[in-house]
Amino acid sequence: MKKALFKIASFLLAFLVLFSTVSFTVEKHFCGDFLIDTALFVKADSCGMESQDTVAERSQSTCTITKSSCCSEETILIEGQDTLQKTVDKEWHQQVLLLQAFVYTYFNLFDGLEENVVPFRDYSPPLVVRDIQVLNDTFLI
Repeated sequence: MKKALFKIASFLLAFLVLFSTVSFTVEKHFCGDFLIDTALFVKADSCGMESQDTVAERSQSTCTITKSSCCSEETILIEGQDTLQKTVDKEWHQQVLLLQAFVYTYFNLFDGLEENVVPFRDYSPPLVVRDIQVLNDTFLI
């Protein structure tokens, strides 16, 4: 169960990195206030109204009145991250320091002392002047 959960989590994180670095465009074609077409990665299809206006203008080249097109295009550019390589360098330095500290502590963990050191060997215990438990009437039951 643990291996399956680990594989699923790593797969999802790989897709998260992939989708955070991909850039793409969304194009929308409006005719008036109505959305006609939406497209990812390619140019949105037009409704055909602007091509009819240009044909009419070519045939009547002597006319000075021009009609503005009712169509409009909207392009949204979504840029992905490009800073992933810079953060990997910082993480690599931290991982090397962690590995060095782990190796140092692991090898020095099993080094024993050459002799058994008792730090209080040269000191005598304090003298008991009074029995404090009897004096305060506190006994463990």
